[in-house]
Amino acid sequence: MRMKVVLATHNPHKVAEFQQIVAQTRPDLEIVGYDGPEPIEDGVTFAENALIKARAAAEHTGLAALADDSGICVDVLGGSPGVFSAYWAGQKKDAVANLELLLDQLRDIADPHRSAHFTSVIALVLPGGTEHVVEGAWPGRLAHAPSGGGGFGYDPIFIPEGQPAGAERSVGEYSDEEKQAQSHRARAFAELAPLLAEV
Repeated sequence: MRMKVVLATHNPHKVAEFQQIVAQTRPDLEIVGYDGPEPIEDGVTFAENALIKARAAAEHTGLAALADDSGICVDVLGGSPGVFSAYWAGQKKDAVANLELLLDQLRDIADPHRSAHFTSVIALVLPGGTEHVVEGAWPGRLAHAPSGGGGFGYDPIFIPEGQPAGAERSVGEYSDEEKQAQSHRARAFAELAPLLAEV
């Protein structure tokens, strides 16, 4: 019988992505979406917001809860959008508007200064109250225009480092398998995997 762990999100993309990541190390765990009320994310760090969401989901469902708070951090913008990535263009959480605004802000910035990284902080809250927080980062830079039809959010403009010169692709051009093997969430989850033994 598979054990259920609730992921504190209403985003089906994240649920599917987490299930695929978890399946590689803990196929006995089933990631389920959260159907409860959304807590107010008033933290000023990824860790604070991840814990706010995981605590709310654990309390609402009685299950072990995972929450990811993630975003893109652009060096020339001092680490912004950061925790405000989902709301960069306003409270509507419009992914297309967020991406377009970020590109517009960087319009005159040359490639050497377009370094950025995706950050993912995952909080695990167990029914007994035990809490863990882990972090993963995926370094790269931002393209001048979106490419590819895969991924979501800022994926179409993020070019991970370490690709062959002249053959660089955005995450929007990655397969699901490539993204899950390298992403910030996968890196954070690698840190979390040993802690899931407690579930």
